[in-house]
This record gives sequence, structure tokens and C-alpha cells, in this order.
Amino acid sequence: MTTFVDRVELHVAAGNGGHGCASVHREKFKPLGGPDGGNGGRGGDVILVVDQDVTTLLDYHHSPHRKATNGKPGEGGNRSGKDGVDLVLPVPDGTVVQDRHGNVLADLVGQGTQYIAGQGGRGGLGNAALASARRKAPGFALLGVPGQARDIVLELKTVADVALVGYPSAGKSSLISVLSAAKPKIADYPFTTLVPNLGVVHAGSTVYTIADVPGLIPGASQGRGLGLEFLRHVERCSVLVHVLDTATLESDRDPVTDLDVIEAELRAYGGGLEDRPRLVVLNKIDVPDGQDLAEMIRPELEARGYQVFEVSAVSHAGLKELSFALAGIVAETRAARPAEESTRVVIRPQAVDDAGFTVEYDGELYRVRGEKPERWVRQTDFTNDEAVGYLADRLNRLGVEDELVKAGAKAGDGVAIGPEDEAVVFDWEPSLAAGAEMLGRRGEDHRFDAPRPAASRRRDRQAEHDEAAEAYDEFHPFGG
Repeated sequence: MTTFVDRVELHVAAGNGGHGCASVHREKFKPLGGPDGGNGGRGGDVILVVDQDVTTLLDYHHSPHRKATNGKPGEGGNRSGKDGVDLVLPVPDGTVVQDRHGNVLADLVGQGTQYIAGQGGRGGLGNAALASARRKAPGFALLGVPGQARDIVLELKTVADVALVGYPSAGKSSLISVLSAAKPKIADYPFTTLVPNLGVVHAGSTVYTIADVPGLIPGASQGRGLGLEFLRHVERCSVLVHVLDTATLESDRDPVTDLDVIEAELRAYGGGLEDRPRLVVLNKIDVPDGQDLAEMIRPELEARGYQVFEVSAVSHAGLKELSFALAGIVAETRAARPAEESTRVVIRPQAVDDAGFTVEYDGELYRVRGEKPERWVRQTDFTNDEAVGYLADRLNRLGVEDELVKAGAKAGDGVAIGPEDEAVVFDWEPSLAAGAEMLGRRGEDHRFDAPRPAASRRRDRQAEHDEAAEAYDEFHPFGG
């Protein structure tokens, strides 16, 4: 059964915004008291958060579809809808977020680091919020905007200071078990380690983490064996440690050749590993033949510029020297890194000549693309003529009509707003974009000016009579 997953494709959907409400305040003797429709609630976001207690992406392997809750619609009486609840997804430290094309969207390192993977949709404005001096009683409201839905890839790259690399059964798991408190599976057959093991090492005042990267064999960088699945886990390490088996029972292998093979695989993989410091550990010197072979090849390795340590995970020979040497390199690497700065907000102002939208002709339709016009279209109830007129006015103020004229559009030409598969298509009429003369004083409720029913007029006359009678009795208590 799978217990470790370090790469998954996740399908996230943020919550939709709630629709605004079109409502008119009503009370006794005042049936049309003005608009009082509330705004819709915001849809919930999908947020990835680094959690140190999470070490695998297994949960998302089994349940790759995640959705936040929707915002609630607005109600009459100026009551706004409730916002949707954000969906918080914990991920391991070192998780890289990519799109389906491999473009990096975020690199999540450090407890509590967040990334909004899906933005919740805006809630629609109610007719109370749309009222103005010219539009005193809007008979429409804006619809909520759908939440962002996207497919992302989560890839875990272990955050460790030291990476142990080498052939299977070279003794990497044994070393990490004696250098730290980690308890990996250890056996005398290849591919014992199927997941990266991580341990914490204390060497004097320096504390560092050490990772055992499994499964490197010839061809690993091209997908052979398990190496390709775990090579990404060495990318963040400060120092690489080649663990060479000096007591191998395979007649066609020797430690120097093993080193050359692993170095070739690291170069083929890339990942910026060329300049990382390297140490060589000649392991299993507790075996007599292993001690002899280590003494034989050590001069050759040192001549190549490697710092070499002869160790034994069984007898613990040479482990203290190795541990402090690694601590020194880690400390130097940390000191050379630039100090972490506080989070900065990068502001990219809009260019002065950027209209916020584009108009292009594809041979059949004039296509309008841009964040604002596309969102406005999604917010429009096309069954309501007043809402359609409001959209036309907004597009006209943004300058869409002028750009269509410049692009050569004529009355009756097809215009599409939005992505190709979700675009709203209509036949363009310049007067529709100008809008005001088509629907008159758009946004005003003419019920305020219409003749009132006879029963309503009688009730008003009776109320006026009663008020006059009460005023007369107050000032003439004796009927004089």
C-alpha cells in the first residue's frame, strides 16, 4: 500500500460568489420605500499552507478534487449574504506548486507559508448598492462571480541540509540511523528504501537535517529504477555525500566506478547541483576487505579533490569526524546565504496606455478580452433588460465602443466577450453601447411616477383625514 507520495495533480475550485438581491422596501402606506437588496457573499478561497506535521502528499493522491464553499446570496432588508469558508490544505515543507505546463507558481518553504491556489468569486452587488442619484431604484442586481477553478501539480522537494546519495545497499539508511534518531528500514537487499528518510543531527552548536535519497542506479535520470522519482529531493541540499560501499559482493562494481556513475546521473538530472560541496564516505570499513579497499582507493579520491571519510555504521568508527565536518560545511553555507528579508508587496502599476482590455478580429467575430469586461459579463443577468443596459453603459464608459469603431466594427457585426468556450456573443449596435437613449433613464423605477390604484388613494385620503382630526382635537379639546 502506498504510504509516501511526493507528486500529485490537484484539481481545486474556489467558491462562487453569491448573487446580489433586487428588493424594494415595503411598509404600511409606503409600498415602494426604495431599494434594499443586500450584496452576495464572497466565495471561499483554496489556500495551501505549509504544515511541519505533514510529510507526504498522500491525502491529495487519494482525493485530488477539492472545493471551497460558495458565498450566500443577499437578501432584502439590506442583509448581505454570508461569505464562503476558505478551504485550507496543509502541505509539506518544500512543496513546489506548478501549473500543468510545468511553470512554477509558488515555492512553499517555511512553516505557515501560504499560497492561494484558487481565488474565491466576488459577491454580486444588490440593488441598494447600485442605487445612485441618477439610478434611484434599480430593478436588478449583479450576479456572483464564479470561483477560480484550476489544475495544479504539487511536487515535494525535501528540505534538508545534507543529502546521502549512492547505490542501493551502500549503507545510507544505516548511516542516517546512527547519525540521527531516524529509524529507516534496513536490510541487505537492493531498494530497501522506497521513500526519502529525514533525520536531525546535533553536532556541537550546529543542528542540521540529513536526507537519505533512495534508488540511484545507472539510467536513473532517464527514469530507470526509482532514482528519477527522488532526485528532486537533493535539489535543496547544501552538501552532497557520496556513500560508497567498500564491501560490495558484486564482482562488476567498485567504489570509484560507483562514484563516477552517480556523478554522471546528477549531471544529467541538472537541478543546479554542479556547484554543491561534496564529501565521500567509504562505508563498511568494519569488514576486513572493506578496510583494505578503502585504504587502497582513498589516495585516488583525494587526488580528485574530495574530502574522504572512512566510517562504519556498525562500529561507529569515523562518525564523529564526519558529523562535525558536515556541520562545518552547513554552517558556512548558511552564513553565505543572504539574510532573509521580510515579505514585500510588489506593486506593478498599470501602464498609462493600458486600457485594461483588447479588441481583436479573428475573421468572424470581434473578440473583447480583459479582466473587467469578462467579469462584468459574468455578473449580468441577461434575462433582465435593465441589467443588460447597465452592462452596456459600463462597457461604453470603459471605452469598448470606441475600440470597436477603431477596429472597423459596423452595426450588426458579431462581438464576443470572454474566453472562446464561454464567450457571450451578440450583434453589435452602437446605440446599445451608448445605452441611455435605448431604455430611457435606465435604472429608474417608473412605478414611483405611475398613477396609483384607487384603493391606495382612498387609504391615503383616510389617513390624512384621521391625522387632521387628531390635530383638531388636540388644539380644540372642547369642540369650540
